[in-house]
Amino acid sequence: MPNPVVHFEIIGKNGAELQNYYKDLFEWEIDTNNPMNYGLVDTKSGGINGGIGGSEHGAYVAVYVEVPDLQATLDKAVQLGGKILMPPTEVTDTVTIAMFSDPENNVVGLLKGNG
Repeated sequence: MPNPVVHFEIIGKNGAELQNYYKDLFEWEIDTNNPMNYGLVDTKSGGINGGIGGSEHGAYVAVYVEVPDLQATLDKAVQLGGKILMPPTEVTDTVTIAMFSDPENNVVGLLKGNG
């Protein structure tokens, strides 16, 4: 599979409440032991894991697709009618992400490993 979905993200105004909600609903393990209190989700299913957090910028659900070239993919998304929401941004030494919205305003994340 050339561009697999590798991560999901659920964001809302109150990250802690969302983390507890999904932990209780699906019995996911959620680790918030980081400076941003971002909940790293282990679905315990062998499937795609994700993250749950808070944001003052609004709520959304997104999938992250792994691609070899973030900027080239953003450029193509714009050519096809999308909008860039976040340019390529290094979040750790090993991961860089970007985000765009499609023509219907759905949020999609892009991910590239730096290692």
